[in-house]
Parts: sequence; structure tokens; C-alpha cells
Amino acid sequence: MQSDAAETLKHRLRADIKAAMRARAADETRLLRALLAAVDNAQAVPVASGQSALPNSFADGASEVPRLALTESALHAVLAAEIAERERAAEAIAAHGRPDEADRLRAEAAVVRRYLPA
Repeated sequence: MQSDAAETLKHRLRADIKAAMRARAADETRLLRALLAAVDNAQAVPVASGQSALPNSFADGASEVPRLALTESALHAVLAAEIAERERAAEAIAAHGRPDEADRLRAEAAVVRRYLPA
């Protein structure tokens, strides 16, 4: 990943979402959107109580908030957390006799691993 690792990853995710949508791969599309949201959430700036968004001179009155710059290690942590969450859920679901659902979650974890830096 390049110096702006989060933007590079988000660009790749958006391109892969489009490809998954074209292929009508609904499960992969849903997963990739969730990963994109996880990165966006990691970039969110914590807001102190009483603080609001920074006003801009948009015609529609919208506001904009600066995003945090994520390092490659921070992105790795976000992706690792997504993998771990799916693996824990797969174990719990398999223990309750739902191996098909557990396999689906393990497959999702494998897809997330594609986005980890080599």
C-alpha cells in the first residue's frame, strides 16, 4: 500500500464492489461494503462533547469533518479485527450446529485476508 494507505485501500474496495455487483455476487458485495464502512469508521475523528462538524460554504448547508490519516499498521489492525470477528462468530455458530453458516463466515474471513498487505 502507498503512503495514503487508507485511500488506496478504499479505491481498491470500491473497484471490487463494482466488479462484484456486475457479477451479481451479492454476498461479496455486502462484505466489501462492510469493509469499506469499517475503514471509514476507523478514519472518523472523535468528536468532543459540544463540538460539531466544521461548516463549509456548500450551497446545501452541508458540513464536512476532516478524516484521520491511517497508517498501514492501523489499516492492518482494522482488517485483522474484521477477520477475527468473523472467525469468532464462525466458531460460535459451528458449536451450535450450523456448519453452513460457519463456513460462510470463514469464507468471508478469507476474502478479507486478500486485502492484508503481503
